[in-house]
Formats: sequence, structure tokens, C-alpha cells
Amino acid sequence: MTSLDKPTEDTDQTQPQDARAVTEAALFEAFGGVRGMVETVVPGLLFVAIFTVNKDLHLSAIAALAVSLVLVVVRLAMRDTVKHAFSGVFGVAFGVVFAMFTGNAKDFYLPGMLYTLGLAVAYIVTALAGVPLIGLILGPVFKENLSWRTRNPGRKKAYTKASWAWGLILLAKCAILFPLYWWADTTQLGWVLVALKIPPFLLAVWLTWVFLAKAPAPIDVFAEMEAQEEAQKAEKERKAAALAAETGEPEGGRHRREA
Repeated sequence: MTSLDKPTEDTDQTQPQDARAVTEAALFEAFGGVRGMVETVVPGLLFVAIFTVNKDLHLSAIAALAVSLVLVVVRLAMRDTVKHAFSGVFGVAFGVVFAMFTGNAKDFYLPGMLYTLGLAVAYIVTALAGVPLIGLILGPVFKENLSWRTRNPGRKKAYTKASWAWGLILLAKCAILFPLYWWADTTQLGWVLVALKIPPFLLAVWLTWVFLAKAPAPIDVFAEMEAQEEAQKAEKERKAAALAAETGEPEGGRHRREA
């Protein structure tokens, strides 16, 4: 082995590791990471904990909404992204309004359950349609936008598999929760729902990581556009230099004369 061969071999070995690291970082960014998971669990956990103790719907709902707002304020104070915290606030707010309107504490969970069911259907339908939802979500994160649809069939296949995984996992979750909504009491439903917040999510994220880690690298369309702009700029400069050489006049002088 020559000295020139060894660096090439090291580079080849590190490329899969780099791709997996990029995939991990993108998934954490898209789905909020550990902090995003905590922000989705805490309001519901607080609601069911308070309701288990005193059966007070109003106090439980107000506490859940208040902690959601606190999480948003904390993110704003830290100048961090608030999209996950805001989604939590809206979800809790819908649950609070629905439960207050019906007077049934179980209805606090119903909007979130319906959202989960709708999301499961969306994952499966878009996978069947050839435009997998997970690709629409992660494409901008990987700076590939929709290039995977026509230019990167390997990634499209991975996104399709991941969308199927998300859809089926969420459907399985709904198959557990909706019977409990009809047959169990509020505390039983609440604790089961809290218990099912993180594990299905982690399973779906892990499967997505597995599929994408084995897929071809994303096509960075932003880098392509920058390269194209640079090439156009270089071509203009080349033509200007060639014209200046033909006329025997410096390019700057020609511009001044034309002005």
C-alpha cells in the first residue's frame, strides 16, 4: 500500500459514518430531539396526574395549558426554535377547549388522538401515491427539497419505507387508544396515552434512520444552485475578458466608455 492509497481508504471508511451522523442530526432537527419529546409528554402527564388526584377537570386543563405556555416562553428566552413547543400549545389548547365544551375529561385527549389517526392515514396515502410524507418533511432538512422524487430513486424508496413505518406504527397506537377512549376511564386512558408517547415515536425515528442510513446520499440542490451561479458568473467574466482581448481595450476602460 502506498502513502497515496491510505488516505483514500480512510476516507472511504469514514463516509458511511459521516452520512449516518448527518442523518441523525437531521432527524433530531426535524423531530425536536429529546427536548421536543419532553415538551410533548409533560402537558399530558401533568393533566392526568392532577386529574388522578382530585378529579378536577378545570384545574387539570389549566395546569396543562400553563406548562405548555411556560415551555414556549423558555424557548423564546433562550432564542431557540419554538415550532415544537408551539405545536404542543395548540394541541393542548384544542384538548382543553374540547374537554371544557363537552364536560368530559377524556375529551382532552380526543383531538390529539384524531390528529394521530389523520397523520397515520396521511403517511400511508402519500406513500401509496409515490410522494411519501416523510420525504416532504425531511427533504428541506437535508437540503435536497424534492430532488429525491425524480433524481434519487434510492432515497425515494427509503422515504417510502419510512412513511409506511410511521403510518403503521401510528395506526397500531390508535388501535390501542380508541377502544380505551370508549371503554376505560379518564385516568386509565391518560396513563396509557402518556406511556405510548415516546416508545412508538422512537421506533419510527429509529426505522427512518435505518432506511436513510442505507440510502444514497441526498442531492444538495442549494449547493447545485450556488455552483450554477458561480459558473454563470465565471462565464460572463470569461466572455468579457475575451471581448476585451479582441478589441484591444481593457475591460474597465470599455465599460467606462460605454457609460
